[in-house]
Amino acid sequence: MKKLNVILVYNKDESKILMCKRAKEPYKGKYNLVGGKVEENETKLKAAYRELKEETGISNKDIVLTHIMDFKYSMQNMELEVFAGKLNKDVELVEEVNKLYWIDKNNNFFDTNIYAGEGNIWHMVKRAEMYINKL
Repeated sequence: MKKLNVILVYNKDESKILMCKRAKEPYKGKYNLVGGKVEENETKLKAAYRELKEETGISNKDIVLTHIMDFKYSMQNMELEVFAGKLNKDVELVEEVNKLYWIDKNNNFFDTNIYAGEGNIWHMVKRAEMYINKL
């Protein structure tokens, strides 16, 4: 089964979420959460921290990630692991491929003309908001 992850990164005051603007398909030109592929024999948490560091420059010293949910796509033989965390300090972002943006957490993430994921980002944000005090 192919495994991928996405990471909801909140800024220090929990008002914004870090997103990237996709440079290639799928969802080219749309905003998406950062994340990537889980390598074989890699734990979920290790993969999330690795992808976060590669795509943004944010390390495990800057944020504590919590595994909040998974999506299993049986017809695609794929699992999407969802993590969330809040930065403990201001950080300088380092872009890998996709340009990074801080997006107000109250935006309409269900707008599929702007955001990737057919509304899944909205669902992830709403779930993460339930646990934000524990992140």
